[in-house]
Amino acid sequence: MNTRKTLLENLNQSTALLLDLCATIPDPDTIVYEGWTIKAVMGHMTFWHESFARNVYDLANDREPTPLRGTYSALNQKCLAEFGPLSIEVIVLRFANAHKLIQENILNDKIVMIPYRKGSRDYPPEEHLQVVNDHLKEHTKDIVTAINNA
Repeated sequence: MNTRKTLLENLNQSTALLLDLCATIPDPDTIVYEGWTIKAVMGHMTFWHESFARNVYDLANDREPTPLRGTYSALNQKCLAEFGPLSIEVIVLRFANAHKLIQENILNDKIVMIPYRKGSRDYPPEEHLQVVNDHLKEHTKDIVTAINNA
């Protein structure tokens, strides 16, 4: 099994690739999935990355975490409403800031289980890092495909 540090390094690499890609996006309104633009997908990733960052920060600082509450559909609608009015630049900055908070806290030994969403199970940090990394890589691949097909 990969160590937490190795999994964080993997996530750092995926994040760097995503942020590099975002710096060169020709049109953030390019469609990635039906009804989802690059900007909307970045908002979605940022919404969940900020939640991860908040929960990790809270756990590392002996505070009660506040995982997201609601169905996936409702949470996706919430993230579209929250991030829709923002520019891609602001969304990317928020993603980068959330990632920095994750980097600063995820290796803390106090963190043994991380809440994901109310009503869902908690995850060990190693598993959570892997799930987040897989999520980012999948969306990054789809954004690249959308750009190449535009």
